[in-house]
Amino acid sequence: MADWAAILGPRLAPLAEPVKLARGTLTLACTGPAAMELGLCAPVLIERINAHLGRAAVARLAFVQRAPAAAPPPARARAAAPPRPLPAAVARRLAAFPEGELKAALARLAEGVYRDEE
Repeated sequence: MADWAAILGPRLAPLAEPVKLARGTLTLACTGPAAMELGLCAPVLIERINAHLGRAAVARLAFVQRAPAAAPPPARARAAAPPRPLPAAVARRLAAFPEGELKAALARLAEGVYRDEE
């Protein structure tokens, strides 16, 4: 499977690594979420693999849960923007509420509403 990237394409190839092919079953190493995605695409993947090999060598896919050797790096979390102060009118209205769960819930709601507003 030296042509793995060419067979599966640039989006799917990094998700899995072929481990072994025995009795029509191709075993792929991948993470759990990737196994679910590849399992849904199995008929198309099997067709692509067999077309590339020129014979019906693969009948089904099996998965072992481990990251493939060429696993893509984990996605970097976007740095959270510093919290912006609430508009003065909203802050005054919140200040009028007595301390408690309702005031805390309204404050979280206001922060969510005004966080992305420019």
